[in-house]
Amino acid sequence: MASDKVITLTKDNFEQEVLKSDIPVLVDFWASWCGPCRAVAPIIDELSVEFDGRAKVGKVNVDEQGELVEKFRIMSIPTIILFKGGQMVDKIIGARTKEEFAKMIENNI
Repeated sequence: MASDKVITLTKDNFEQEVLKSDIPVLVDFWASWCGPCRAVAPIIDELSVEFDGRAKVGKVNVDEQGELVEKFRIMSIPTIILFKGGQMVDKIIGARTKEEFAKMIENNI
């Protein structure tokens, strides 16, 4: 089941939700037609619950948010980027385990 803690990110709210956030933000760049993205989706949902209050989790639909795709030079999906203090501090391309994504967040809290 999808978590209600995952923020749908667009060019309109990205700066406020991600770049101006006072806690780290994990951003999943994904698309509905991408198999590995669908495999990662439940993990992203779980992380949003587990790190609630300590980190935020958001998703960018690459088919709908071309400006953000260009800005962050997303070449393949899923691409998961961790932002802290308005800066990109870590990035994973491709599906990985929940532990790898969790470690990425924990290293930056």
